[in-house]
Amino acid sequence: MSSLSNIIKKEVKELLTPATLVPIIIMALIFGSLGGAIGGATSKLSEKPIVGVIDQDHSVLSQFVYSQLDKNSKIVYNQSDVQAGIKEVSAKNGVALIVLQSDFQSNITSNHSASITVVWIMRGAGMADTFSMAPVQAVLAVMTTNLSRYIIDHHVTENSSVILQPLKRHEDTEFKGRMMVGISPDIISSVVSQQGLVVPLIVLMVIIMAGSMVISSMGMEKENKTLETLLTLPVSRTAIVLGKLVGAAIVGLVVAGIYMVGMGYYMSSLMISAPIDLAKYGMTLGAFDYVLVGVSLFLALVSALALCMILGIFTKNYKAAQTMTLPITLLALIPMFVTMFTDFDTLPTSMQIGLFAIPFTHPMLAMRELMFGNSALVLAGIAYNAIFAVVAMFIAVSLFRKDILLTGRVKSAQRSRGGMLVQSMFGKRRR
Repeated sequence: MSSLSNIIKKEVKELLTPATLVPIIIMALIFGSLGGAIGGATSKLSEKPIVGVIDQDHSVLSQFVYSQLDKNSKIVYNQSDVQAGIKEVSAKNGVALIVLQSDFQSNITSNHSASITVVWIMRGAGMADTFSMAPVQAVLAVMTTNLSRYIIDHHVTENSSVILQPLKRHEDTEFKGRMMVGISPDIISSVVSQQGLVVPLIVLMVIIMAGSMVISSMGMEKENKTLETLLTLPVSRTAIVLGKLVGAAIVGLVVAGIYMVGMGYYMSSLMISAPIDLAKYGMTLGAFDYVLVGVSLFLALVSALALCMILGIFTKNYKAAQTMTLPITLLALIPMFVTMFTDFDTLPTSMQIGLFAIPFTHPMLAMRELMFGNSALVLAGIAYNAIFAVVAMFIAVSLFRKDILLTGRVKSAQRSRGGMLVQSMFGKRRR
């Protein structure tokens, strides 16, 4: 029984290491913070939505509808200028501008549904960014039901179709400076989320695949003692690490090229199958845009490979190398989950800075930002990734020149030297 317990303790000690626990703990904290952010967004659903209302009819029925909207929402604009209303509602962090058309009452009295226009103000295309639309939808549903009751009680019309459906809604969306006529936020969110989900997932897979190859290669070279043989050759250690990085970068370039070809076909099919004409609103990518996305991905891969080279230096064997890929995976998962649930432009400044510091964020955001014409953020991300890659490669070269490359630990090397010094001192005294 004691031998069994010793084996169990040995396996638990080898498997339950800080390299295994720390990424899991951080992932739990990330999911907890995302859950808190989503919970905070959903808690706002119980608050009155901020809207603007323009009554172009000034009739009895339109005034009744206005009173219903005023009762269930917070009206911050009630003048007649639509463009001024959009600016005012947007400045007050509002959600929609509701316009009651000039023929509102006359349509109902003539047995037709009344027309209203809802101009949605959409700031982001993430899942959490669409939560604010739900309270307005609920207010409109309650207002429609109460309008039907008012029509019945006051005998405005006896047409059953008008009573059941008194309003005919037309939806426009103001999204990132573009007015999309006849398009609801749900359609925009579905189209943008398609590439917002697939692109980060592919970037994550490419980074994990390339990173695991580098770290595993370092672990196998240490386990098979081929690294020691390589270090005995008349080749500088700088040339060795640069050769490894350049070789891995070439593989990364090939992977990035394959990725860009696949994404080109994916985006072309997305444009065809999309329920809206993205090209009509300038939401398309040109040849230079694809080049920027490819450069962003390549530099992120080089950064990942340099980081993996640094982590590989600390590995002792192939088994230890398997767990060293977790930090890289973690860094790639953070921007992936955040960009899936929220839009980068709507995040707090502190979170934007934190995401920008992660090199893997930029290829995940590049395609979406270029679709919206935000090339400055993409170029800034490319410059940051280039600097990050150079610094990471410099650190890797510096570590390759130290004894840690073979020992895997700084402390163990220092202790061994200290132990040899103590033994020599005691040996001399005994003599």
